[in-house]
Amino acid sequence: MRDLRFIAATAVTPSLWGTTYLVTTEFLPAHRPLLAGAVRALPAGLLLTGAVAVLARKGALPRGAWWWRAPLLGTLNIGFFFAMLFVAAYRLPGGVAAVLGALGPFVVAGLAFLLLGDRPARRTLVAGAIGIAGVSLLVLRSSAALDPIGIAAAAGGTLSMSLGTVLGRRWGTPPGFPGRSTALLALTGWQLTTGGLILLPVALAVEGLPPTVTPANLGGFGYLTLVGTALAYFLWFRGVTSLAPARVTVLALLSPTVAAGLGWAVLGQSLSAGQLVGAVAVLGAVLLGTSTPATKRAATPAATPALTPALTPALTPALTPALTPALTPAATPAATPAVTPAARSAGAPCPPRRPVPQRAAA
Repeated sequence: MRDLRFIAATAVTPSLWGTTYLVTTEFLPAHRPLLAGAVRALPAGLLLTGAVAVLARKGALPRGAWWWRAPLLGTLNIGFFFAMLFVAAYRLPGGVAAVLGALGPFVVAGLAFLLLGDRPARRTLVAGAIGIAGVSLLVLRSSAALDPIGIAAAAGGTLSMSLGTVLGRRWGTPPGFPGRSTALLALTGWQLTTGGLILLPVALAVEGLPPTVTPANLGGFGYLTLVGTALAYFLWFRGVTSLAPARVTVLALLSPTVAAGLGWAVLGQSLSAGQLVGAVAVLGAVLLGTSTPATKRAATPAATPALTPALTPALTPALTPALTPALTPAATPAATPAVTPAARSAGAPCPPRRPVPQRAAA
C-alpha cells in the first residue's frame, strides 16, 4: 500500500511534464527554449531552498559530501538534460525524440545493475518494450527525418537523466534536516538551482532576452516554475529516493501520452486509431512496470501436525522391537523385589535362584 501511494504521487510528475508542450507553445515567448528552461528551474530552486531555511531554522546549503553530490545531480537531471532536450527538440521531430526518451527504462535498468547490483525484473523489460512500441504509435510519423546531432542529443539527455535517477536512489536524501520532507525540499532546491545556473548563461549567450514579455508569458512562466517544476520535481525526487529506479522511469512514459491527449482536447489535434492503440499500450506498460509480482507462500509449521497421526501407526511397530531390548535391562533391577534378612527370618519366600550350569564329566 505504501508503494502504491508513492507510485501514484510520482505519476503526477510526468503528467505535469506532459503539459509543458501546451504551455510552451501557447503562453511562452517563441524560440526561447533554453531561456524557458533556465527561468523555470532557477526561481523554483531558490524558492525551495529558501523554504528549507525557514522550515529548518538554519542554513539550507549542502554540507559534507552533498557539496559535490547536489551539483552533480543538478547537472545530470536539470542542466545538461534540459540543454540536450531542447537541442533534440530543434533538430528532430517530436516523435523521434519521444521514442528515444522512451528507452529510459532500459538504460536505467542497465545502470541500476552496474551501480546498485539490482538485477532487472523481466516484467520491467517487457514493460519497457511495450512502452517503446506505444510511444512510437502515439507520436512517430513515417515522414520523420533522422538528424545525427539530434539523435546524439536525445540519447545524451536520456543517459543523463537515467544516471541521475540511479545515483539519486543510491545516495538518498541528505542528513541533518528535521524531517524527510524537508530533506527532499533541500535536495530538489539544490538540483534546480544548479541546473538553472548552468542554463542561464548559455541561454543569454545563445538566445538572448525576448523583446517583450506579455502577461500571458508571465502566467506561463509562473505555472512552469511553481507547478511544472517545483511541485513536479519534488514529487519526482521523492519517488526516486523511495522506489526502485526502473519502476520510477517507466512512469515517464506518461508524459507524451498526456501531451497527445491535451493536444487533442485543447488544441483540436486529431488522434488516429493507431495513436489510441499506442496510448492504451503506454498505460498498460506503466501498470505492468510499476506492479509488484506476486510472491509464493512459504510452507508453514502447521503442516507438520497434520502428518503425525498418519505416520504414528506405521512407525510404532517398527520402532518397538528396537526399543524393547534396550529398555528391559534397565527396568529389571527396579522391578525385582529385594528380600532382606529380616524378611527372610519372618518366612518370606526367597526369590528363585538361577540354575547353575553343570559341567560335563570329563
